[in-house]
Amino acid sequence: MADRSAPSLEDLIDAQIRATGPMSIATYMGLALSYPARGYYAEGDPLGTKGDFITAPEISQMFGELVGFFIVNCWQQLGEPASFTLLELGPGRGTLMQDALRVAAKAEGFLDSLHLQLFEANPALRLAQKQRLDQYNPYWADEIDAVAEGDPVFVVANEFFDALPIRQFVKGKDGWHERLVGLRDGKRAFGLSPTPIPESTLPEAFHGADDGTIAEIGLAAADAMQRLATRIKAQKGALIAIDYGYGTTQAGETLQGVSRHRFADVLERPGEVDLSSHVDFGALARVAAAAGLDVAPLATQRDFLGRLGIVERATMLARANPAHLEHLSAALKRLTHEDEMGTLFKAFCASAGGIEPVGFADT
Repeated sequence: MADRSAPSLEDLIDAQIRATGPMSIATYMGLALSYPARGYYAEGDPLGTKGDFITAPEISQMFGELVGFFIVNCWQQLGEPASFTLLELGPGRGTLMQDALRVAAKAEGFLDSLHLQLFEANPALRLAQKQRLDQYNPYWADEIDAVAEGDPVFVVANEFFDALPIRQFVKGKDGWHERLVGLRDGKRAFGLSPTPIPESTLPEAFHGADDGTIAEIGLAAADAMQRLATRIKAQKGALIAIDYGYGTTQAGETLQGVSRHRFADVLERPGEVDLSSHVDFGALARVAAAAGLDVAPLATQRDFLGRLGIVERATMLARANPAHLEHLSAALKRLTHEDEMGTLFKAFCASAGGIEPVGFADT
């Protein structure tokens, strides 16, 4: 628990700006989300109806079950290796992995071969993960690529990449200027660096853009993908990421703050507001492909879950639990309808070892 007599995170951020000048949005996000003991993800439980947002695994067991089927299928395609690492990035309360492994346990030999690794810094969430997953002997890593060498690696990242810090650049008449967080009349405010950067340093999608165009660059996401892809290429395996985002690198601002299930000012109450941005899956695909991975065609969450049989699973659960029919129907709609999570959320997969990932369209 943080010492509340110490300076607040707001005071610390403002003091740093006064001392060193305006900071990048990436630096601000990193402090607001991950600063020890005070960052948004550093303590407490932001999930669920009493938190700030609800993730797909918290909506229905069907989500995690189908992810479990996906993982087992990949494992089987690699010849059911006798030892492998299953790594989840940002496991929340452990709900997704609990549901996934309940299904995966039905595959003979899977649990005997499993080394479960979780990448999580939040002490409260680590405790919840231990309570749900203790029977699988999980271990927690401080680095996303700190997995055993030699063994195949399967990575699950549900709503992980959207929370990684981004940088923003705005096109001006004399070039691109980075958007910064500074102080104006004592309050945090956005501004622009006076020094332009060459257009050649930005992805080709932004070349020749009109004045006022905003480019969001996910350097942290690219670095994470690079590190994981290097491991997967060397050891075989697959990464599946499910998140909200877009398939082709595009201009526009998507940075947002959420608190208590409502949008909030991204510059107010750092450490108390969830900050995220839409994932540029096109950029992740380029990094994965450059590392030598096979990248599957991006799928909407609706299509991915549909191909894996979510409608059939919902029907089966409804027959076994008729009293829960209304809840199951609502969960199915929430996960797959185009007005809910169905098309905003995408499923991304990159793999090595000749895996043909189920749930994705044929290339």
